[in-house]
Amino acid sequence: MPKLNLLYRTFDGFERSFAAQANSFRQAHGDAELNLVAIDPEKLYEHLVTERRALSADWDIVLVLTDWLPELLKIGGMTRLNDRLADAPPQDWPLGWSPSLLELQRDADGGIFALPYHDGPEMFMYRADLFEDPVEQAAFAAQYGYPLRVPETWTQFRDVARFFTRPDQGLYGAMIAGLNDGHNNVYDFFIHLWSRGGRLFDAQWHPTFHDAIGREALQFYADLILRDNVCPPKTLEYDSVASGIAYAAGEAAMMWNWCGFSAVAELPPSKIIGQNRVSLVPRGENGPHMSLNIYWVLGIPAGSAQKDLAYAFLRHCATPEMDRITALSGGTGVRLSTWRDPTVQSQFSYYTAIEAVHQSVESPPRIPEYPAINEVFNQMQHFVVTGEKSVEQALEDAAAEVESIMRAAGYIP
Repeated sequence: MPKLNLLYRTFDGFERSFAAQANSFRQAHGDAELNLVAIDPEKLYEHLVTERRALSADWDIVLVLTDWLPELLKIGGMTRLNDRLADAPPQDWPLGWSPSLLELQRDADGGIFALPYHDGPEMFMYRADLFEDPVEQAAFAAQYGYPLRVPETWTQFRDVARFFTRPDQGLYGAMIAGLNDGHNNVYDFFIHLWSRGGRLFDAQWHPTFHDAIGREALQFYADLILRDNVCPPKTLEYDSVASGIAYAAGEAAMMWNWCGFSAVAELPPSKIIGQNRVSLVPRGENGPHMSLNIYWVLGIPAGSAQKDLAYAFLRHCATPEMDRITALSGGTGVRLSTWRDPTVQSQFSYYTAIEAVHQSVESPPRIPEYPAINEVFNQMQHFVVTGEKSVEQALEDAAAEVESIMRAAGYIP
C-alpha cells in the first residue's frame, strides 16, 4: 500500500484540516495512506531549504510559505505542476481563486510550483463588546473629542489603544506579535511602511525604507511597545500564534494579525466568541489601507518518488469541500467559494471582508536573497525594541546591509 509523507508547520488548525482531508483522500483512494508530520516553521524552513531535504525522497508533499519559494526554486527543490494542471486541473481552476493567490508560486517563466492552501492576509480585528458599549463611547468622546469608532488611521489607532489600556483589569489597547522570529515583527514594519506610502526599494533595487516615511513607521511601532505601553508585558515573547491566542483570551481591544486568528477568536476556549469584528488595517495620514500578502501552499518536493499520487492529494485538497474543511478547522480557506459561503461567513466574520482586503496587498520581494534580507529586518526590529539602537541608526545600518546583499547578488552594479 503506497504511503504519502506530508510535512507541514505546527498549527492546531492544520492538524485538524489535514487529518480530515487525509481521511477523505483515503476513502477516495483506498490504496493510499498518509503520514502527517508537523514541525515548527523555523525548523521546516531549515529542513527543506538550508539542509536541502526538498531534494531527498523523504517527503512527497510539503506545506511551505510563499516567501521560501524563490530559494526552493533556485535549488531545484520543487516540482513544476503545469503539465498536471493542464491534464487534470482542480475544479474551477484558475477562476475559483483570487488572482492574488495565484502569483507567488510562479516563476518568471510561468512555471507553477504549488497550489494555495492557507491564506493570509493580515487584517484588523477589534472587540465589538468594547467599541459598542455606550459607556465606553461616552468616555472616549469626552477624553478625545471625537466618537469612538474603528480607527481609520494609525493616529486614531493610538488614541483608541491608549484609551483601552487598563493593566489593572488585564486589558491592553493593542496586541502585537513582537517576538524577534523574523515573522510578524518584520511584516509589521512592512505594513506600517506601505500604509504610509513608503517602499522597500526604488526601481534600481536601492533600499529606500530608511527615508523619512520609514523612520516614522518604525518609530510608531516602537513607541506602541516602549513608550505608549499599550501592549501586554509579554509582547516581545509573543509570536503570531501566541498573540492570536492572547487576543482571544481577552487581553487586548485591538490587533492586526493574520486573518486566521479571527477564527481562533471564534472557537473555544476563546473568551470573546461572538465579539470579534474585522476591518481594514489602519493607514497613515497620507497612505493607503494596505495588507501583506503571503500564504501557505502545498507542493511536491523534487525528490518525491510518488509525484502522481502526491498531485492527486493536492488536487483533492483544492476542491470546494476540502477547502471548506480548512476554513472550518481554524485555518483560512483560499477558494472564492469558501470566502462567499454563508455558513463560513456566519461562523467566521472575517470572510465577509477578505475579498476587499485582497484588493490592496503587497508582498515581500520575490527573490532568492529575500530570506537573508528578512533576517536583516529581524535584527533591525530587535535592536530597536530592546533599546540597543535608535530608530535612525537601526534603519541606516539595515539599509547598508541590504544594499550590500543586493550588490553581491548583482542587482546593483
